[in-house]
Amino acid sequence: QVQLVESGGGLVQAGGSLRLSCAVSGRTYSPRPIGWFRQSPEKEREFVAAINWSGSSTRYADSVKGRLTISRDNGQNTVYLQMNSLKPEDTAVYYCGARSALKVTVATNPKEYDYWGQGTQVTVSS
Repeated sequence: QVQLVESGGGLVQAGGSLRLSCAVSGRTYSPRPIGWFRQSPEKEREFVAAINWSGSSTRYADSVKGRLTISRDNGQNTVYLQMNSLKPEDTAVYYCGARSALKVTVATNPKEYDYWGQGTQVTVSS
C-alpha cells in the first residue's frame, strides 16, 4: 500500500504564491510517477502537472504552464508543486496521485493513478 498526504494549501490573493507538498509513504513504496490534479465543486478532477520517478520528465496542463512548477525530492519521498502568479480560477481542492510501481511514464488521466491523498484546499481571492 502507498499513502499520500498533501499539505500547503490556504488562502492567497491573486498574484500570490503557494507551495504544495505531497508526502508519500508505504512499505511497498518506491519512486514512481506522481501527478497533481485539482477539483472544483461540480467539476471533474482536472490534470495539473505530473513528474516521472526521477524528475527528469514533467508535464503540465496548458492553463498552468509558466506559473506552476512540479519537482520531487526522492530522498524525502516528497513531491512539490510551486504555484506562482495564482489566479482566482486556480481555486480548487488539489490532490496528488501515485501510479503503480510498474508504471514509468507520466499520465494526465486520473484513471491512470492508483493511490490518492485526501486533498488540500487552495483558495485565490481576487
